[in-house]
Amino acid sequence: MTLDAQFAHTYPTQAVVLAGGQGSRLRPYTDDRPKPMVEIPGTGTPIIGHQLAWLAAEGVTDAVVSCGHLAEVLQEWLEGAELPLRVTTVVEKEPLGRGGGLKHAAASLPRPGEPWYATNGDIWTRFSLREMAAFHAERDATATLALARPRIPWGAVETDEFGHVLDFIEAPPSPYLINAGVYVFSAPFTALLPDRGDHERTTFPRLARERALAGFPIPQGAYWRAIDTAKDLSEAARELAAQSHR
Repeated sequence: MTLDAQFAHTYPTQAVVLAGGQGSRLRPYTDDRPKPMVEIPGTGTPIIGHQLAWLAAEGVTDAVVSCGHLAEVLQEWLEGAELPLRVTTVVEKEPLGRGGGLKHAAASLPRPGEPWYATNGDIWTRFSLREMAAFHAERDATATLALARPRIPWGAVETDEFGHVLDFIEAPPSPYLINAGVYVFSAPFTALLPDRGDHERTTFPRLARERALAGFPIPQGAYWRAIDTAKDLSEAARELAAQSHR
């Protein structure tokens, strides 16, 4: 039996996108729009447009977008765009924290008894969510987070045990994996989320102690970038241009 056939029933078809952040480090781009509405230079499409296209390509038919800062700008764009999947928006009337925001949005998922994906609204990436869902199912995890190995933004110096400099390495990959901001959740996970607060300080540590939290390394060579600053935007545009010329 192929991997696709074996795990077809486990592939989520619904997702939550957390798109309520203020994006203060992306100013002035975020003075008049929420961070997910910032356009990737050269694409003509905001970050969330790329995310929704990726989710749809991975089999997602329904997405709930959690809005906050300048929610009306995001909602207006969603209403006017030709989207490849059904989108519902929810608005946090007051800040609930990342865990509370996830729980608030998950309440609007159309199939509460099924697994679901979630992604932070400032992530631009491409990798197989189906492979991640299969990984999640194989481990019978309650939650699985994607793991990325970002490049260190500074050059590194390699030395030997005597302190002699051996080499200079420009922007080497980090020795540590980080939370990439993309998740697969089993249906029971929703009830474990706090009504208010950060699930990464409450729910995730609890699941880790119970060995119910899995980490899926994003495949080597797959694109991943968090758009936090103007520098991230310019680097994403440069990387996109380099890919188009290959």
